Amino acid sequence: MEFKEIKSIVELMTKNGLTEFEFEKDNVKIRIKRGSDDSAAVVTTLSGETNGNGTHQVVIPVAAPVPQLAAPAAAPAAPAPEAINSKEIKAPMVGTFYRAPSPDSPPYVEVGKVVTEETVVCIIEAMKVMNEIKAEMKGVITEVLIENGKPVEFGKPMFRVKA
Repeated sequence: MEFKEIKSIVELMTKNGLTEFEFEKDNVKIRIKRGSDDSAAVVTTLSGETNGNGTHQVVIPVAAPVPQLAAPAAAPAAPAPEAINSKEIKAPMVGTFYRAPSPDSPPYVEVGKVVTEETVVCIIEAMKVMNEIKAEMKGVITEVLIENGKPVEFGKPMFRVKA
């Protein structure tokens, strides 16, 4: 095996995050192990043409990864005043989210609408059954978080409500 082939293997290992590689063919066995700092790779070759013990170890420098400059740590943003009194209406099941009872009907709720515990806010279709979802809280809708006709997972926030 030629040096350029070994170098390309080391480059592939670096690119894919591998730390060890072993290859054996005919009378040649190659084992490559990268250091934890990605600065070098140790290549151990075993063949019939060695210095007596059957093993060669070669250290190959690996191009140092370009350090990523970390952005200065920003102080955690204070929650928006409305987020403090905000609650979420979460999906009680998996299914398809619909804002209106039919494609031609207006949505059940819009941003700014006052809702109560019994207000229907959407429909989730699950297994061909249309399930009306109620707000189960009092407040004002401040944000619709799911796009009409898109899948929704259990527990995923659908609406934000200011209490």
